[in-house]
Amino acid sequence: MISDFPSESKSNKAMARSGVPKVVVVGPCASGKSTLVAHLQEAGINAYWVAQEHSIVSGMFRRREPDLVIYLDISEEGLTQRRDLVWFRSRLDAQKCRLARARLEADLIITTDDITPMAIRDKVLAFIERMPPCNRKH
Repeated sequence: MISDFPSESKSNKAMARSGVPKVVVVGPCASGKSTLVAHLQEAGINAYWVAQEHSIVSGMFRRREPDLVIYLDISEEGLTQRRDLVWFRSRLDAQKCRLARARLEADLIITTDDITPMAIRDKVLAFIERMPPCNRKH
């Protein structure tokens, strides 16, 4: 699922000066956060991931004042295909509960089950390119 509707908010002063948005990537374990961040950084984007799925502090992803919030989602089936671990529905549900606020406030949501890391990168870069600076979160 991709949500292509940017939220309206103030632009970040640093982003306005540099023209490069600060992007936070959040999502459950094995959703592709670190891989996406590496690809975005290679493309010159100021990206980082936050382990929001392990924190009870619901707004932790906002602490560094990102311009954009990218939420990567994954199903239980997708997760077990990526990781050779025994996952229980309750563990994934707990992570998604901790991520509820981040998902609600995300500018872009991508389900990563059946999509390659490069295709995810391309979707995010295209989304960033379409975003006018005035619509980026502070």
